[in-house]
Amino acid sequence: MAPFNLETCARPNILALEPYRCARDDYKDDGTNILLDANENAYGPPISANANGLSSASASGPGPAVDFLGLHRYPDPHQHDLKQLLCNLRTTHAHTPKTLTPANLFVGVGSDEAIDALLRCFCVPGRDRILVCPPTYGMYSVSAQVNDVGLVKIPLLPAPSFAVDVAAVCAALTTEPHIKLVYLCSPGNPTGALLAKADVQQILAHPTWNGVVVLDEAYVDFAPDSASLAEWVTEWPNLVVMQTLSKAFGLAGIRLGAAFAAPPVARLLNSLKAPYNISNLTSAVATYALSEAGLAIMRANKARLIAQRDRLLAALPKIKGVGRLRGGTESNFLLFEMLDAKGNPDNVTALAVYKRLAETKGVVVRFRGKEHGCNGCLRITVGTEEEVSRFLEALAKTLAEVRGAAVKASSEDEEKREAEANAVVA
Repeated sequence: MAPFNLETCARPNILALEPYRCARDDYKDDGTNILLDANENAYGPPISANANGLSSASASGPGPAVDFLGLHRYPDPHQHDLKQLLCNLRTTHAHTPKTLTPANLFVGVGSDEAIDALLRCFCVPGRDRILVCPPTYGMYSVSAQVNDVGLVKIPLLPAPSFAVDVAAVCAALTTEPHIKLVYLCSPGNPTGALLAKADVQQILAHPTWNGVVVLDEAYVDFAPDSASLAEWVTEWPNLVVMQTLSKAFGLAGIRLGAAFAAPPVARLLNSLKAPYNISNLTSAVATYALSEAGLAIMRANKARLIAQRDRLLAALPKIKGVGRLRGGTESNFLLFEMLDAKGNPDNVTALAVYKRLAETKGVVVRFRGKEHGCNGCLRITVGTEEEVSRFLEALAKTLAEVRGAAVKASSEDEEKREAEANAVVA
């Protein structure tokens, strides 16, 4: 047998792939940590506290009903009833008198399946490109590299607006013939800023570009009511709106995402997916979450998170060493600068605070200083009242420690330089 050579057998773009990394790649949860790094809903899923696990299909108690004895059968490949519930939720008539139907839906394993499916659907490997607007969600770039699709980067306008640079995006769509998808995140990650509807419309209405605008609304439930443009896909055939139950619904563990699109686009996405991509368990939990009972709990939990978000907005600027809020407040996280001893936003300080919080205080946030326009920034997920209290106390102590150590080191360096200069003179 010839020797196996991975380097020559595997695809070059996969060999060069930098996987998506999260804070928990560095800091594992030991059961005592405060996890404010992944924008999860700290108040949990929209399931009644009386529901101890999943109930059987015949049970009358609260919570999702699963036919456990039917798990030897494959799940429904179409998920019509689940799609109808999603349509009911997002048909607000705030943006159009038209009504969403299940024909407008693709459901998948989180939003990530839709991100990848769109690339496979519209982009020819080795030729086509997607356009992204940093700072933004990293999976757009990872999925593009997996699919051997090029990237065009048009940065968002500077903080704190982090708005789309519409003129630059439209110019790129005019001059770059192989851009097939534009990925926009609203509210943005890590910016927390909601994009202007008029800006999205200008890109959709580009006079010569033949491509799809993909609007990622993972955090839209934390924005003002009717902020979602999901129902707008009934007006714009080149618009796809992605959403997830991982954030406001507190269901990151079931990995359920949706893409709203015009029926012809939705048909393409459904044609290329794996036949049974949504499990019976995922479908049952999602169906309950989208029921009136589930929605009531979700909305109550969201109100509690928004109250803690307001608390953080008031408390963080009062901590010595915390700088400006960068970006918006339409999500379940905030992007704040960490300042060095001289009062400047600083990546060294922010990274040291990030590490020390996790390693000595058991509080995990997300360092975002290497992202475009986010110098010295930490992204902080809004937690429960208790978690926010612990975080604020830990941050104040950690900043004092980090900044104090920096001042001491600077003083020692100065003393060393003076001693060396005196030795030379002597």
